[in-house]
Amino acid sequence: VLLQAYGGGLVQAGGSLRLSCVFSGHTFTTYAMGWFRQAPGKDREFLATITWSGGSTYYADSVKGRFTISRDLAKNTVYLQMNSLKPEDTAVYYCAADRMSWGRAFTPDYWGQGTQVTVSS
Repeated sequence: VLLQAYGGGLVQAGGSLRLSCVFSGHTFTTYAMGWFRQAPGKDREFLATITWSGGSTYYADSVKGRFTISRDLAKNTVYLQMNSLKPEDTAVYYCAADRMSWGRAFTPDYWGQGTQVTVSS
């Protein structure tokens, strides 16, 4: 499985970004997908997951209502739409995949390379 994330960049506080993650190397619909982030000096933080079919989603409280995870089964791509961004959202964002888990128990086996998001005040 190969995950390639892109779409990060520099944005002002209050702005929006959409991250994309392209999945390859296996059957996309057999993997639940998710997003994490890691800020400098901090542990990796779970953000959101989506089920194999895309029918259900689960979010961390820190991003609920601001971030939206979705997947396009035809494009083998998972997205993270980020709105109302804050300086504390600055981090490297990672997509991840796992065949067996999702939601609160999401423990991915595969990780993308990360994309930097910087939110200026």
